[in-house]
This record gives sequence, C-alpha cells and structure tokens, in this order.
Amino acid sequence: MTALIGFVFFGLFSPGPNVILLTASGARFGFRATVPHLLGVALGVGFIAFVTGFGLGALIDTFPAMRVVLMVIASLWILWMAWKLWHAKPAQARDTDRPFTFGQAVLFQWVNPKIWAVATSASALVTDLAPLTQATTLALTFSGTNLCVCLFWTYAGSLLKTLLADPVKWQVFMRIMAVALAVFSGLVFL
Repeated sequence: MTALIGFVFFGLFSPGPNVILLTASGARFGFRATVPHLLGVALGVGFIAFVTGFGLGALIDTFPAMRVVLMVIASLWILWMAWKLWHAKPAQARDTDRPFTFGQAVLFQWVNPKIWAVATSASALVTDLAPLTQATTLALTFSGTNLCVCLFWTYAGSLLKTLLADPVKWQVFMRIMAVALAVFSGLVFL
C-alpha cells in the first residue's frame, strides 16, 4: 500500500494539466473560487482510477485505435485550454470568465492523458486483489492523495495572486502556464 500511495502521489504531484490549471485558477480567481474545480478533480481522478482498476484501462490498451482517438481529443482539449490561458486577463468582479465548475473538472479527467497513464500503471501494483476491491482501493487512494495535491497547488496559486498584481508579471505567468500546457499536449503522443 505504501508503494501505491507513493507512486500515486508522485504521479499526481508532478506538473500536468490538473496541476497547471489549478495553480493558474488559484492565481487568477483565488482559493475559494477554485474549490469546486479542486473537488471535481479529486473526485474525477478517483473515478478514472476506479474504472481503470475495474478493467477499462486494459480495454483501452487492447484497442489501439481507441487510444489514438483519446490522445487526439485530449491533445486538442489541452491546446484549447492553453490558448485560453495565453489570452487570460486578471479576474475582475464583473468578469464573466470563471474557474472550472465541479462538473467540468470531473469530466475533464476523461480526456486527461496523465491521469489515464498514472491510473493504468498504478493498477499493476494491486493485481492481487479482487476486481471490485482493486477498483475501490485505487479510487480511494487516487481521490484522497489527489485532494492533498490539489489543495497544495491551488493554495500555491492563490499565494501568487498578490505577487501577480502587476499586469506584466501576470501576463508572463499566464503565458508560462499556457506554454507548459501546450507542451504537455504534445507529450500525449509519447
């Protein structure tokens, strides 16, 4: 179990779409406004881990065309988000731009290639369990661990909000986040 938790922690803590988006949202909208996004990520990641542990990950590995379609969809979605970050302006009280909702964050996990890769790899660490037990163990480990990871990155982003009051610093930060996301969209195919 310790190996599983360690693997999941390092897999989810390292930069990827969720980390970048939560950090940017924390910096742009603040911690409190990003909480629904944060909770959606934690639940969505747990759900992906559950279905992966229950056999969906193996099914995707069995059909290479399905994997390619998911990679293309994921890459395009991530590029669209990178474009949005590149053009993002600091949030203002009357701004119509909002952080991800809970539901959007849950649904995003379905096209988040990093989550699928980590969940598929982690499922190999608990193969000695019955399918339902394996899926539940993965779901709880992923959701619990990722909740801590999401809290950290969202809070870190919210701390940056005051440092990024200068429009030039803001633009540089958001463009760095956008480039990081765009680079990740290409890594989907590796």
